[in-house]
Amino acid sequence: MTTFNSYDDDGRVCSVLLHLQHACEMLLKAVLSQNRVKVFDKDSGKSYGFERCLKLCQADYKLSAEEAGVMRAIDALRDAAQHWFVFVSEDLLYLQTKALITAFDAYLKRALGTDLHSHIPPRVLPVSTKPLGDFEFLIDREYKLVGELLKPGKRQRDEARARIRSLIAMEALITDEVEISEKDIDRIEKAARAGEELGKVFPRLVTVSTTTSGEGVTLKVHFTKKGGAPVRYIGGDDPDEAAAVREVDLRKKFHMRASDLARKIKLTEPKSKALRWHLGIDEDSKCRHDFEFGKSTFPCFSDNAISKMHQALAGGVNMSEIWREYNARN
Repeated sequence: MTTFNSYDDDGRVCSVLLHLQHACEMLLKAVLSQNRVKVFDKDSGKSYGFERCLKLCQADYKLSAEEAGVMRAIDALRDAAQHWFVFVSEDLLYLQTKALITAFDAYLKRALGTDLHSHIPPRVLPVSTKPLGDFEFLIDREYKLVGELLKPGKRQRDEARARIRSLIAMEALITDEVEISEKDIDRIEKAARAGEELGKVFPRLVTVSTTTSGEGVTLKVHFTKKGGAPVRYIGGDDPDEAAAVREVDLRKKFHMRASDLARKIKLTEPKSKALRWHLGIDEDSKCRHDFEFGKSTFPCFSDNAISKMHQALAGGVNMSEIWREYNARN
């Protein structure tokens, strides 16, 4: 918060994002440690990364999807700022910071039984001389500004691309499949130059809105998902589409074979398959994807499958009964 309210602009945004992301990672690891969950990989000896801690807390320790989304967005912005170049406008930085503090404080109370005000004086919470803007308005303004910066003769393409990088990172508010690549930025730049509308280029962002409560140091900001136009997926190499379509490497998302999944949930492969059948894992496109290589097909599973299966086992499902029903079905 000292960095946020600094008079010096040099490196300020990057520093704020670094501190916020690190604070979130330490909170997640604290929650896991308090619940006697090991946060070190026994093979590499290194501590778990941010994303793995986030998924563990979301699956088993009551971190809400909204809170996880805010933390993931800060992490994506931090990554872009640390490893390349990102431009986050002051009002959006304030909105993101306030939303992160709201989520951080809520999870701190729920998971560890304490709050921020018990540890830091209220005077250091972030303040802004600008009135708090609506997320939809700010995103629309940001996208229009990108188009202005890309107009012939402006010579501000670097700033435009830095703002695009920031907009992509904010999609992490509602999805865990955000990867910022130069290929995606090229595609968005092309769309902005062609005058494509915001909803077509960033269909995820137009489904996000903000709700606020309180004022001054008690101001709370929540990002919420609203109904919007359906997202249409097309081929990334479709020559008729100028809009930016983010391509996700499916091998990264669906990274486990059936044997890996069974080992992680500590069941035999047949009983793991029975539990998958009971929960409908194999029919869930978020949990399973079939990769085809020549004439061979390989079913692979995502972390969503682990989460659903862990939750079922923790909830006390009767594996003996599931096993009996599964065998009777076959």
